[in-house]
Amino acid sequence: MSRIVLASHNGGKVAELRRILGGLDIVGLDEFPGAPDVAETELTFEGNALLKARAIAAFTGLPAVADDSGLCVDALNGMPGVLSARWSGRFGAGGNRDLANLQLLLDQVADVADEQRGAAFVCAAVLVVPGGAEHCVEGRMRGALIREPRGTGGFGYDPVFVPDGETRTTAEMAPQEKDAISHRGKAFRALADIVAAAGLP
Repeated sequence: MSRIVLASHNGGKVAELRRILGGLDIVGLDEFPGAPDVAETELTFEGNALLKARAIAAFTGLPAVADDSGLCVDALNGMPGVLSARWSGRFGAGGNRDLANLQLLLDQVADVADEQRGAAFVCAAVLVVPGGAEHCVEGRMRGALIREPRGTGGFGYDPVFVPDGETRTTAEMAPQEKDAISHRGKAFRALADIVAAAGLP
């Protein structure tokens, strides 16, 4: 079975991808000392994911998977979007960027009526095969923002996002429940079909 490198040092993302793509040999960048730290300088999720996957495929010589994702809020014209992880600035208040991002977002939509608090998590996932093809898929999870955080699971904006058809935030869901409906889960399951078709496993 071919190894596939996830272009991330985030152990949580590696574990999540292994759950979603069960049976594939997924490794993270911690196994590749000196791997480049690729800046996300593109203006689209797909563009940022391709930047990372191309660099890591070239560095490792292995097929590379990367994703870029974020929260797109209707009342903010689709922002924070690709800036989701850096919405409150480079470091965030008190060094806790997730908390600072979440609080800033809640402040920005504080006067938005409940029925106008629609949002979507979006994920672009790509596969780059060294010297070969590039594939990109997108997954979306629609929902709405609540006014106060709930739940301790997940990360980022999960505590204030309730998916359509749910009463719980994604931070109140078990990991497998979230995977089943999440933007990242949808994108990576679609990518798994491409990996299988490419004969990489």
